[in-house]
Amino acid sequence: MKPYISFMKVQGFSARAYAMRIAVILSVANFFGFVRPASAQAPEKFPFPKHTTRILFLGNSITYAGTYITDIETYFIVHFPKERLEFINEGLPSETVSGLSEPGHADGKFPRPDLHERLERVLALTKPDVVFACYGMNDGIYLPFDESRFKAYRDGIYWLHHELEKSSAKQIVLLTAPVHDDANLGTKGYNLVLDAYSQWLLSQRDSLHWEVADIHFPMTKYLEEKRAADPSFKLAEDGVHPGEMGHWLMAKAILLYLGQRVEDAADIKSAIAVNAHASEIYAIVTERQLLMKDAWLSAAGHTRPGMNLGMPLYEARIKYDSLQQHILALLK
Repeated sequence: MKPYISFMKVQGFSARAYAMRIAVILSVANFFGFVRPASAQAPEKFPFPKHTTRILFLGNSITYAGTYITDIETYFIVHFPKERLEFINEGLPSETVSGLSEPGHADGKFPRPDLHERLERVLALTKPDVVFACYGMNDGIYLPFDESRFKAYRDGIYWLHHELEKSSAKQIVLLTAPVHDDANLGTKGYNLVLDAYSQWLLSQRDSLHWEVADIHFPMTKYLEEKRAADPSFKLAEDGVHPGEMGHWLMAKAILLYLGQRVEDAADIKSAIAVNAHASEIYAIVTERQLLMKDAWLSAAGHTRPGMNLGMPLYEARIKYDSLQQHILALLK
């Protein structure tokens, strides 16, 4: 300490005056945007394998809705502006990895689609470097826990991981299912089935050294805490499909798993506030995701009726590239 104190005395500063001057400098710098708050600091490390360009998301209707994917994509655009990542949504409503379907599904119009039917085509088309897969919600068929259904889910997950290991993917991240909010029982109904499925999936991190990111239990905790203060609170109006906040909780859990500093981010807006044009970028990413997810789904093919017919992929990519130029202009 002595050399430091002596330096201040030589310069005619007292310790208190020196501290006050530093505080004033930092305050002015912060006012003009030269210093960002800790919560807005850029992440330290790019979390994906080297040379990653394509990131694929597999799942059911929650993934197809895709807001959590838009949140994650926008986050990486503004925090890693030099990276060129393509986030591909191949979520398919009603789909399972277990191959199960309840009697009379969709009023008897069609059985639940099975990922086994299309995965090979999806991987051949998209050639992903990283894959996120979110199943479980539909796999228990919204019925009480049953060992045979649980086994079908486990077998489906084993199969999926094995197939992904044979693909171009350099990183595979399995996601636990989102929270289910029963109309009468809240998180103590069908969500208990998803608790069991999620606990098993998380256990594979130790037993098989899989990468598993947990979105189920953080969402359950958040919902229960909110419900304790406001019994009418909902993350999903129908108990299954989360709204914007639910999708942000999913995105946040995934970003935290990837080592990103979003602990204090209350929503996607605060997580991407490092860029002055973040809201404009988010709107473009939303538009682009809506365009591309149907194009990718249609190009790969599936058995589920009632889906939008996507634009031919080559036409969609022309629009994709045009929107990309808008984004790059906003990053300058």
